[in-house]
Amino acid sequence: MRVLIVDGFNVLRSGERYAHLVGDEHALDALNTARETLLTDVATFAQGTYRATVVFDAANNPLSNGEAQDFAGVDVIFSPAGISADSVIEELARQAVKRGEEVLVVTSDAQTQWTVLGDKVTRMSAAGFSAEIGVIQAGIVESNTESQMKTTLGERLDDRTREALRRWVRGKQ
Repeated sequence: MRVLIVDGFNVLRSGERYAHLVGDEHALDALNTARETLLTDVATFAQGTYRATVVFDAANNPLSNGEAQDFAGVDVIFSPAGISADSVIEELARQAVKRGEEVLVVTSDAQTQWTVLGDKVTRMSAAGFSAEIGVIQAGIVESNTESQMKTTLGERLDDRTREALRRWVRGKQ
């Protein structure tokens, strides 16, 4: 299993897919909706391929303890008080590399990029992640549309069976 680490607020702020959801960052409902959308997208992206963690910056929140919580199979971490999300991401990447795991970090933060890339970690930009999710979602919609197409019984029968039924109906068994 590979490791996926996502810089939550970085993606929400710079990913095209989420910008309209965030709106006013001080509107808690809008921010929660954007977070939930991101977490759902990360779960979809990671499914069966990555063990995923999304890290949100909570360094200015004195009540934040940095403990991971599960959301749809994705670990969600609000960085501990006094520690930036970037520091948490860098440490998670370092630990995974040390364990010999492949690591993909999603961030557009230049400092984090340089730090994690030095540890042989693959990086995807926030815009790249947004685009990739768009492709995945389009595939899901297309697949659902195709599976919901209604067909007649006659369309589902093979030619040989269809001809046998025609002969039977005409009394020419």
